[in-house]
Amino acid sequence: MSRIAQCPIANTLDLVGDRWTLLIVRDLLRGRARYSDLAQSVEGIPLSILAGRLKVLEREGIVAKRQYSDHQPRYDSHITPKGQDLG
Repeated sequence: MSRIAQCPIANTLDLVGDRWTLLIVRDLLRGRARYSDLAQSVEGIPLSILAGRLKVLEREGIVAKRQYSDHQPRYDSHITPKGQDLG
């Protein structure tokens, strides 16, 4: 995502201005962290969209992944301080 607008609000809307991303951020702020929890709680989000939005949020520093299982590597997502500011 390229940021060409000088306005911080416009840049934020570029990042989270769609329905799915806002719902994911909402759920992360409410403490849901595992992919399966997010997939079930977000209103009908296709899994490919969920995965893509989480990657963008991670790239932008809103979300960070954390490994919670070594046996079969599994990760959860948690909101970063930048994401808390967004909330």
